[in-house]
Amino acid sequence: MSRFAELSEDHVMFQKMVRDFASQEIAPRAAEIDRKDEFPYWAIEKMGEMGLFGIIFPEEYGGSGGDTLMYILAMEEIARASGTVGLIMAAHVSLGTYPILAFGTDEQKRKYLPDLVAGKKLGAFGLTEPGAGSDAAGTKTRAELQGDHWVINGSKHWITNAGVAGTLVVTARTRPGKGADGISAFIVEAGTPGLNIAKKEDKVGLRGSVTNPIFFEDMKIPKENLLGEEGTGFRNFMRTLDGGRISIGAMALGIAQAAFDAAVDYARQREQFGRPIADFQATQFKLADLATELEAARHLIYSAARLKDMGERTTRYSAMAKLYASEVSMRATNQAIQIFGGNGYSREYPVERFWRDAKLTEIGEGTSEIQRIVIARDVLREAASKG
Repeated sequence: MSRFAELSEDHVMFQKMVRDFASQEIAPRAAEIDRKDEFPYWAIEKMGEMGLFGIIFPEEYGGSGGDTLMYILAMEEIARASGTVGLIMAAHVSLGTYPILAFGTDEQKRKYLPDLVAGKKLGAFGLTEPGAGSDAAGTKTRAELQGDHWVINGSKHWITNAGVAGTLVVTARTRPGKGADGISAFIVEAGTPGLNIAKKEDKVGLRGSVTNPIFFEDMKIPKENLLGEEGTGFRNFMRTLDGGRISIGAMALGIAQAAFDAAVDYARQREQFGRPIADFQATQFKLADLATELEAARHLIYSAARLKDMGERTTRYSAMAKLYASEVSMRATNQAIQIFGGNGYSREYPVERFWRDAKLTEIGEGTSEIQRIVIARDVLREAASKG
């Protein structure tokens, strides 16, 4: 594991606490979660009791007032035990709950945050649409103000936690013809008439997490459920994704670490030609490359978390952390299967699950291609500002 020098004693103690919990309670049931494709309510309940959903939220709403780095350490350890549980946590904390803290009114925070922070309710984040994935500004869902209610019509796709969420934050176009500045954000409560949650997706990996299409059919929500100022929804959701991408990077890192650990153990035990395969240079080079890439990814992710804690703009560094960690995760899981050989292609061993779980990290919250666009634009913008 990393010898990252700048972790405080409190961070190290917290990391160990989460690691012990995840390895003892979640990891032994991770294969079962995947095999049965059932939502792990039991894990969410225990994590809520431990306060893992409230790490970055103020004490006045039931949180612990911790920092982003502490949350990222928890994400890494939870995902190391189960990518599925890691995804549920990331979607709930970074996307479904954080926007209410960041952009909500005092009344909205008091109303929604305590249950979300405690894990009594889960949150979801509705941005992606069938025709607006990477082009998130292409939102077609419409919201019209009619008296003291907003009436929303449209749909969202690939919404993690949608089928189990108590609260959803979603975008809709309120000002036609205004592009990204015409998009606003709203808080929607589960069970609202006109909110229809479709059948969950049958995914390749991260099975057990619930991902659904959702449809709005003349759905009425109170006027005061507008989240932030009208027309700022797209901008605010992009800011939300800056933080969310750090957590997906940590999730990718956790999965990669699990694959690396499994590969090291297997290489030391598996014998060919009368020797453990760990003795062969071909295996050693694979492990050396992965160890180096894991450490580099960890530094990128932790540094992005620290920048967020300092109140700095993290757009470029969040994208770098997510891009690099997700691609390292795919390489690590792929190489782990290679080290396991034929056994790696069997569901009797965990590395094929790690590989399936890792793939989503290259797609969710912006594909690798989108991350490269974000990074390049920021680099060029900085260069232009310097003349």
